[in-house]
Amino acid sequence: MARPIWSGVLTLGLVTVPVELYSATGDHSVHFRQFERGTADRVRNRRVNERTGDEVGFSDVVKGYELDDGEYVLVEPDELDEVAPGRSRALEIDAFVDLGEIDPVYYQRSYWLAPAKAEFGHAYGLLVAALARAEKAGIAKFVMRGKEYLAAVRAGDGVLALQTLHFAADLRDPAKELDKLPGPVRPKAKELDMAVNLIESMSEPWRPEDYTDTYTERVEKLVKAKKKGRKVTPDPEPDESGEVVDLFDALSRSVRRGRAKPKKAKGGKAKQPALAGLSKAELDKLARQRDIKGRSKMTRADLEQALHAS
Repeated sequence: MARPIWSGVLTLGLVTVPVELYSATGDHSVHFRQFERGTADRVRNRRVNERTGDEVGFSDVVKGYELDDGEYVLVEPDELDEVAPGRSRALEIDAFVDLGEIDPVYYQRSYWLAPAKAEFGHAYGLLVAALARAEKAGIAKFVMRGKEYLAAVRAGDGVLALQTLHFAADLRDPAKELDKLPGPVRPKAKELDMAVNLIESMSEPWRPEDYTDTYTERVEKLVKAKKKGRKVTPDPEPDESGEVVDLFDALSRSVRRGRAKPKKAKGGKAKQPALAGLSKAELDKLARQRDIKGRSKMTRADLEQALHAS
């Protein structure tokens, strides 16, 4: 069972519910250790005094804040604790907002809230039901590990979900940060209609289980192959041609391809797409997605046959 990473009291007006906070996500990526090439010797990172070269113990490390003139102000850890934003265990909801009003760019990390004890289950369940019916999120601030967080509390599937949010000051202005943004664009009516058609032709229900971390799968495959002394042949690089094409023609072909995309049947099995209408490049892309071997040497007919058989 998971362990709570924070505990406190969720407060809504005069209603208080002791809660515990649990991480809603886990790290499934492949982790590596560092070794010196050609040896079996581990490489480790150490805290080293850059002037003397001597290793420094963790208890002897203080933090330094760099000033504009290059000088540093040294701060002790206990001094930071003294100015931390409170030490309360309160998660107090200040206001409620429509879920759709929160731009996804503000979302940071996902957590679950659970009642701290069984006797608080009724009040907890009431909050879940009320938030679900209102389709709103409660906005609150709380302190965890010496840092203050902004959070949105909403109803999940029978559970209170908490998303930590970025503060407004954390967000960068794209107009200032990106120098390649185009000016105001006024697309032609037929281009806009075709772009909307493309979106509609590729629209489907959100099924997160349909999406997997293919990079991690390939890394695991690489590790297993190297352990057995085999060599893994890399996939060809995708075509990144900068050729300017006719936008309307590209949209039209994309709509046809989107309509030919495999659809999920009941039970999660994909239906075969209409392959006859796809170009060789489109067939090759689909074969790459299905990890069909030897596709780089296949003719168009070979690709279509291999896709039908996959």
